[in-house]
Amino acid sequence: MSAAIRTSVIVPLRFPDGFSATAQVTTFTGLADGKEHLALAFGPMTETPLVRLHSECLTGDVFGSQRCDCGPQLREAAERISQTGGYLLYLRQEGRGIGLYQKLDAYALQDAGLDTYAANRALGHLDDERDYTAAAQMLTVLGATSVDLLTNNPDKPHQLRTHGITIREVIPTHVYASAANVRYLEAKVEHTRHTITLPLAG
Repeated sequence: MSAAIRTSVIVPLRFPDGFSATAQVTTFTGLADGKEHLALAFGPMTETPLVRLHSECLTGDVFGSQRCDCGPQLREAAERISQTGGYLLYLRQEGRGIGLYQKLDAYALQDAGLDTYAANRALGHLDDERDYTAAAQMLTVLGATSVDLLTNNPDKPHQLRTHGITIREVIPTHVYASAANVRYLEAKVEHTRHTITLPLAG
């Protein structure tokens, strides 16, 4: 069964800081992993849309957790894509693919001294278990086979290219460093070569 659009609906959005935007939210059938991923289309569509692959983070996106940078990245992506036109793919891959409960278990191990990747490994997981096959399917169905990608993660353009998506340009997101997440960001740079420039320690 090949991927196809299931339904599409207009949803007005408003973020906690007051930013608002209107998204056309599309659902799909036939995705490789069978999960309920969403594509949010913002702004006037262009030949090469700006795309963000955003993995679900309940703690950061909904509750405003300071342990990660997911919430601010989601908010940034919605505004930047609204300005240029493109898609925010909201992917149901909590905790780099290990799920919500296991992510919280990993937090407990981080409190005991492990970094975010070592904590995943201690729980029997890989550093990052996300697979972007479904994301590539979604983009293909939407006709977005050549995109600009908003990300600091080198694995995302690599995987999309593997699945036939042309990446014209990789555009970094802003850096949202705080005392609560700096160790997390440092681990992303060290282990998975995220393009994050962290402020020098004072």
